Amino acid sequence: MSGMEVSMTSLRGSPTAIGAAGPFTLIADRPKDAGGGGLGFNGGQLLNLAVAGCISNDIFREAAKEGITIHQVKVRVRSDYEGDPPVSTPIEYVVEITGEAGSADIERLVRHTDRVAEIPNSLRGGTAVTLTEVITTEA
Repeated sequence: MSGMEVSMTSLRGSPTAIGAAGPFTLIADRPKDAGGGGLGFNGGQLLNLAVAGCISNDIFREAAKEGITIHQVKVRVRSDYEGDPPVSTPIEYVVEITGEAGSADIERLVRHTDRVAEIPNSLRGGTAVTLTEVITTEA
C-alpha cells in the first residue's frame, strides 16, 4: 500500500479501538447501547469528521493562496444511515467562518473550497473501497 495509511487496532476483546496515523491517535468505539464502551467516535461520526476536517483545513490552504486571513472556521456536518446494510444519507455541511475579508470574498472562498476539497470530492466521485487481504492469527 502506498500513499496515506492509517490503522485501527481494537483493544483485546472490545470494540474500542485506537486509530493511528503516524504520531496522531484517536479513539473509535460503539455506543454503549450498541455493545461498546461509548468512549470514542463511531464510524459514521468519523466519516462526517473527515469531511469537516478536510473542509476546515482546505479553507485555510485556499485562503492563503488568495491572501485572505482566516481567524476561525467551524464546520458542522450532518448525515444519517438508512437501509440494510446501512448506507449514509446525503452528507450536508454548514461553514461558519471569521476572516479579514468581505462577506462576498469569504463566501466565494468557501464555495471554491467546496469544489476542490479532497474528501468531499472523493465521496462525490464514488471512490472505490477494496478489501485486499485478510490476515488471521490464532489466539
